[in-house]
Amino acid sequence: MHVRSILESKGANVATITGEASLADAAAQLRDLAVGALVVSPDGATIAGILSERDVVRSVAAHGASALGRSVQSVMSTAVTTCLSTDSVPRLMELMTEHRIRHLPVVGDDGRLCGIVSIGDVVKSRLGELEGENQALAEYLHQGQ
Repeated sequence: MHVRSILESKGANVATITGEASLADAAAQLRDLAVGALVVSPDGATIAGILSERDVVRSVAAHGASALGRSVQSVMSTAVTTCLSTDSVPRLMELMTEHRIRHLPVVGDDGRLCGIVSIGDVVKSRLGELEGENQALAEYLHQGQ
């Protein structure tokens, strides 16, 4: 299975926010959309960074309640690991493990944002594959009896 299949199943919508927004606005958006990360983008297509729930928590731990008034760009991660729609699920697992991340923005050949996959999406996809393989093996064994 590839990223393309995951996006076909879940959709290609990406929650984005501008770098000028406050961390309080970002936290509210994370809550309201029930997502774990926001892609920081000035236009919804280019990637300036990514802001995860972890980034919010770390900022509040370092700066207290005043952190919520800080800008997203002062807290976001700027070294954003991305993937392509042609990448395989094992490749996503490798990237997420290697970089210790839970969200991978998907970019097209032109580098423009076209989706996002989370560790939950990857696990769901992999479980679906395993269930299919298990069912095929059970049918094969049943036919042999």
